[in-house]
Amino acid sequence: MTITTPQILKALESMCDTIEDQKEYLSELDGAIGDGDHGVNMAKCFREVKKKLADNPAQDIGILFKDVGMVVMNSVGGAMGALYGTFFLRLSQASAGKEAVNLSDLVMMFQAGEQGILDIGKANLGDKTLIDALSPAVRAIEAAEKEGKALGAALADFEQAARKGMESTRDMLAKMGRASRLGERTIGHQDAGATSCYFILRSLASAVPR
Repeated sequence: MTITTPQILKALESMCDTIEDQKEYLSELDGAIGDGDHGVNMAKCFREVKKKLADNPAQDIGILFKDVGMVVMNSVGGAMGALYGTFFLRLSQASAGKEAVNLSDLVMMFQAGEQGILDIGKANLGDKTLIDALSPAVRAIEAAEKEGKALGAALADFEQAARKGMESTRDMLAKMGRASRLGERTIGHQDAGATSCYFILRSLASAVPR
């Protein structure tokens, strides 16, 4: 089983709509321990992504992700633009020239995206960042491939692991960014970056209906 370019495009459009729908929630989460503008900034960015996707519906999955990555890199200020932009650009590099991807392709793509964020973000698992949603999801899809699971089941594991990772940030002490200055006051608050990451990964996983 594979995921085709039109399915990826639909998932990316869903991702843009989800970020728009969740902008107030994301800003509310960010307001507890950060600047309070995460949702607004993400929504503004992904409105531009949606326009780009509508203007240039590519046949190559790699080009789709490259378009997303470049818009994100240029539309979101601060660290998030660089992190998410790099994530999508690494997905692009790992899917270049493909009009369909299978489970093995997805594993390599998400490994590349994770490594890109680790390379520039320097965060570790448990630091209360988007890595706490992303890394468990990547480990889950790796495990699903080794276990011989079907693509849909593997993506279900991927999404569930991302959700659990996101939720786990509530009990963490922030160790990166502005939130780290608040020390123990960050415990009890879910990380906004991990939450937006979950919404992105959930949307990508929706490329295969279950």
